[in-house]
Amino acid sequence: MSDEIILQVKDLDVHYKDFQALWNVSLSVRSGGIISVIGANGSGKSTLLNTIAGLLRPSRGSVEFSGRPIDRHPAYEILGMGISLVPEGRRMFARLTVYENLLMGSYLPKSRSTREETLARLHELFPVLKARGNQMANTLSGGEQQMLAIGRALMSGPRLLLCDEISLGLAPLIIKDIYKRLELINREGMTIMLVEQDIRRSLKASNYTYVMLEGKVVLKGAPTSFTEEVVRKAYFGV
Repeated sequence: MSDEIILQVKDLDVHYKDFQALWNVSLSVRSGGIISVIGANGSGKSTLLNTIAGLLRPSRGSVEFSGRPIDRHPAYEILGMGISLVPEGRRMFARLTVYENLLMGSYLPKSRSTREETLARLHELFPVLKARGNQMANTLSGGEQQMLAIGRALMSGPRLLLCDEISLGLAPLIIKDIYKRLELINREGMTIMLVEQDIRRSLKASNYTYVMLEGKVVLKGAPTSFTEEVVRKAYFGV
């Protein structure tokens, strides 16, 4: 992990009409690191990722990527700048094949120019995606669908990968396997921001952790700087 700040979120407020989901959220992500954001369901984690990715607009505050403000840009432009989201629930194109789903991830011109090279690397990283290339996405197992969702996001050639609840609903052995592959992607230089409810796994995987409660950051630091008990207290607000 370098000293370069690749993502800077400052004083972010986000509303869903009259409901405020984020309150004065600030965080920074260093290039080459794995940053985790943990919290209970409804704490604002997914709202934060969706705002960074351009799917939501903040009502106050700013988001900067590589020193450039991005919070007023549409999602497709933010994707082109180098931020890719693995959404909660995978959201496959169910009636397309695995191969066609991956191609959808390389829709932008910049991504199309390196499509074959990226696809070959993904097939090395997730061999099952090559083996299942002609299979319909909705026939895959849950773990295979999650690998496909990650692969589709990587097809755009991002600098920052946002992962929203990638372990949700999966068996422990599958989760362990997916995390090993994410760590390999990170070692190759990819910056990763993980949103999870799994406290122990998030602390183990990340270089820096933010804990959210009711739309606010209530604890932050290197995982080694606080105990799991401290994190649980912040997580549950007790």
